[in-house]
Amino acid sequence: MSSPAPKQVPPRPFLKWAGGKHRLIRQYKDYFPEFKNYYEPFLGGGAVFFHLRPQSAVLTDINPDLINAYCCVRDKVESVILLLQEHQQQHGNEYYYSMRSLTPDTEIERAARFIYLNRTCFNGLYRENSQGEFNVPIGKYKNPQICNPELLRSVSATLKNVKIEEKSFEHVLESANSSDDFVYFDPPYYPVSSTSYFTAYSRHSFIEDDQKKLSKIFAELAGRGVKVMMSNSDCSFIRNLYSQFNIYEISAARAINSKIKKRGSIAEVLVTSY
Repeated sequence: MSSPAPKQVPPRPFLKWAGGKHRLIRQYKDYFPEFKNYYEPFLGGGAVFFHLRPQSAVLTDINPDLINAYCCVRDKVESVILLLQEHQQQHGNEYYYSMRSLTPDTEIERAARFIYLNRTCFNGLYRENSQGEFNVPIGKYKNPQICNPELLRSVSATLKNVKIEEKSFEHVLESANSSDDFVYFDPPYYPVSSTSYFTAYSRHSFIEDDQKKLSKIFAELAGRGVKVMMSNSDCSFIRNLYSQFNIYEISAARAINSKIKKRGSIAEVLVTSY
């Protein structure tokens, strides 16, 4: 008698990501429109993409290591799994910092290192110093799950026909231009205080002028008939930028603060053009 086939794992984010939307999907789902082509210019953990699983999608981000990881999981998942299993076996404090200081030679090694560090660093943060070097300390996890082969294979299958590119958010204007298109923006949030949000995504900080530029791109896309949605912090600055659009309040859990007692529920906004 043959053994039963392994249970298929539904695709979901394979990376931890500060500000990831996996836990907010239930609040978002009633606001997703009908569409044919999906665009996500701030990819991160990709929770919305994995929830929607669109037939046609373009996923972009300015982080080259993030994009490389997605491409390698899509195209060479078995090689990534093998390297992650090696990282799993050797993981420890000394090993973490040796890997953090390493510059891998190949794309596959870069991808596996990126995923390994993401799964074991403090709170899944991505932060770079001024030289563009990843500098987040090790997280306090007793037994972190570094490699989940079934999930990675499921993600790989979901990404098979998806276009994944290293591009900044304004490039979405080159492609999205009709009511068949849906663009979801999840930028680094506008800080409501000096400590409330992690905005230094990389050495290229997302400053107030970037938020204003994004609002203009949002409006231009909306003017073309494109369906546009954006997540951001709930504050007068953001509400004023998007006052001509629909603004909905979302309740989210704060997860970045190092002090557990300060990880409470906070208000965010969801803005739509439709």
